[in-house]
Amino acid sequence: MNEINASLSIHEPVTACSGLGIAHVGAMIGGLIHRGRSLSTVLNNLCKLIDAATQGHSSSVLLFDRTHTRIRHVIGPGLPPAYNALLEGRPVNCDKWPPGAAADDKAEAIVSRLMADTLQEGTLLSLVYGLKSCRCWPIGSLSGESLGILAIYQHETNSAAPFHPALARQLTDIASIAIERTRSHEALKRSEALLAKAQRLSSTGSFCWQVATNEITSSEELHRIFEIDQAVPVTLEQMATRVHPEDVPMVRAMFERARSDGSDLDYKHRLQMPDRSVKYLRVVANAARDQDGQLEYIGAIQDVTQRRLGEQALDKLRSELAHVARVTSLSALTASIAHEVNQPLLGIITNASTCRRALAADPPDLDCARETTRRAIRDCQRASDVISRLRALFAKKSCTTELVDLNEATREVIALLTSELQRRGTTLHLDLADDLPAVKGDRVQLQQVILNLLLNAAEAMNAIDDRPRQLTISTGRDEGECECVRLSVKDAGVGLEPKDVDRLFDAFYTTKSSGMGIGLSVSRSIVECHRGRLWAQANKGPGATFSFSLPQASESTPHGGYLSASRNPALAECAVENS
Repeated sequence: MNEINASLSIHEPVTACSGLGIAHVGAMIGGLIHRGRSLSTVLNNLCKLIDAATQGHSSSVLLFDRTHTRIRHVIGPGLPPAYNALLEGRPVNCDKWPPGAAADDKAEAIVSRLMADTLQEGTLLSLVYGLKSCRCWPIGSLSGESLGILAIYQHETNSAAPFHPALARQLTDIASIAIERTRSHEALKRSEALLAKAQRLSSTGSFCWQVATNEITSSEELHRIFEIDQAVPVTLEQMATRVHPEDVPMVRAMFERARSDGSDLDYKHRLQMPDRSVKYLRVVANAARDQDGQLEYIGAIQDVTQRRLGEQALDKLRSELAHVARVTSLSALTASIAHEVNQPLLGIITNASTCRRALAADPPDLDCARETTRRAIRDCQRASDVISRLRALFAKKSCTTELVDLNEATREVIALLTSELQRRGTTLHLDLADDLPAVKGDRVQLQQVILNLLLNAAEAMNAIDDRPRQLTISTGRDEGECECVRLSVKDAGVGLEPKDVDRLFDAFYTTKSSGMGIGLSVSRSIVECHRGRLWAQANKGPGATFSFSLPQASESTPHGGYLSASRNPALAECAVENS
């Protein structure tokens, strides 16, 4: 209230207002502002004080809207309500209107006699209620902004000046301070309310932690997240009792590091509430120094439980779709499976017959028996490998991370597809880089992507008869990003329509009459969960090329890290838990 007190340094006795105690007015208005009263209440009391101290006068404060062109609100307890209502919404710069003249000139405006052409309908009302003359003073802010008008009406026509200029100036100063202070207070309360609502909507609580004293200043939402009564101050000890037992060592280490080196905080942990329910939190805080140079942390804690549960449900659905995509590929591989398994079985039968004849000879041909037995064992292993690869590809398995050689993974998929490609009359050309770095991820999932791209490429060439059905699969370092490994599948098929390129990877969108629209969507999800990207482009000649790139594995990459992409954190957990 210093501004109000400072503006009350002049106390001149004036003719009609000698009973008006400016210091008393300032103290009263300052008290109302301090107690957080509304602007209408503050100005209404100011007008009442003026009216009570001046005989034959009625005061009014007219507030401008944000554009300063119209009257937004009229406060005048001593004036007729109908007269005040007439002024609401009136243009400020209306001709022959005292408030408009005071606002335009930013100086006192006087109308010693209200005439019929001054306010039109308002003049009739003013005459009815005995309002004969009017004096107006502009109310301005410290920055020069026009806030409103202080108007004092006289009930008797009198051109003499009843108010000393210093008194009028002090009254407008009080009104100005009241308006600015009250609006600032209301704006602050509104800002706090909006912040509280935003924190509630985003489930985010804010805090300030004074490291030296362990004092914590927290928002209401932080109390709600930790389920601590609003009347009880939040302490580190209370927060620690809510931390999930499995996460206590991690949280303790984080706080110890924060105390020792003042590093910023950004971590996730769980809470275990009194009812045994679990909440997932993310904590972000920046280190700073207060005015005394003491270390403090200002940060936010967000309850991400619903998001986490949604991601887990989405990951479960994605896993189901991935399994469906693998199973739908089984029909296309039936001939290949029969061929791959039948060949070693026939070899086993042949070698077993040869071995029996060698042993039945006189004398037994032991060398021949040993060789045919070795070949039989080799064929058994070959059949076992084929079945193992198929079971791994089509069974529901938890995801595991390992170092994957894309060249080797590609050759294993090709071994399953060889007969199928031959049946379709497709010629396969391999262009695999010799120095290809390994990637880290789930081998079966990546092989599923390769399998899907190869089958799609072969199907795209089914109707091609005027040119070779050439399919090229290549690997190498990504030219755009030297730290990535790229695999491309190029066909000579029907190609891509520009309108289809952006939608090819949408779930359930397909350009094939018998397709389900799952394969490419699941493939992109798998690649993106490995922090890679999958894209398609039309060839300069016939056909199209589908490519994906993955970050190459490095010594600094944590185990399972490539499956911890933010798009699928639940899959990342699966990878870590099963690694």
